[in-house]
Parts: sequence; C-alpha cells; structure tokens
Amino acid sequence: MMNEFRDLLPFMANKLGGEGLIGELCKGFNLLMDSEKGLITFESLKKNSALLGLQGFRDDELQSMLREGDMNGDGALDEMEFCVLMFRLSPELMQQSEALLEDALEQEFEAAACLKTK
Repeated sequence: MMNEFRDLLPFMANKLGGEGLIGELCKGFNLLMDSEKGLITFESLKKNSALLGLQGFRDDELQSMLREGDMNGDGALDEMEFCVLMFRLSPELMQQSEALLEDALEQEFEAAACLKTK
C-alpha cells in the first residue's frame, strides 16, 4: 500500500511544483494529526489513516512508520518530520528534490523582488 502512495509523489511534484507539493503534504499532515496536540500520534494515525487508504496496516506497522520519521524522539511526528519522511520514502522524489528546492527558492526570490518594486 505504501508503494502506491510513494509512486504518486514524483507525479504530484511534477504536476504541482515544489510549493504545491509541500502544500499537499501539509494537507495530508493535517488529515492525520491530533488536532489538540498538533502532531501525528499513534492514536491519530490509527484513527485517520483510512482517509489516505492506509486502513490495512497493523498497529506495529503504524508504530514503525512513526518511529521511522520521529527525529526528535517524542513518539509523534510534527509537520516537518512528516514531510521529510514522505520525501525519504520516495527515492525518485529525493533525486528530484534539489530541483524542487531551487524552484521554490526562485519563486520566493521573485515574490520578494516584486514586493520591493511596489
């Protein structure tokens, strides 16, 4: 199941660009997070995972997903940890990430230049 999701990330990146992909990942994070804690916890992942087609995962598999992305050791994923995990799980996207980063930075610089000229 996770392979199906992974295969969509490069397609989404090509279609949406860097900024659009990050926006979609943030929407995914918001679907899975515990709204009171602002984090993806085991409980919120288990409860909300069906929204992303992950209903077939066992508890130990969900725990493993959390552990893989949990960089600060708090047992949950914040938005940055979630986005980093999604990129790490897509080898093709990792190869494209440099171009996506350059695209996002270029857009930021252009936006900043427009603000200065106004």
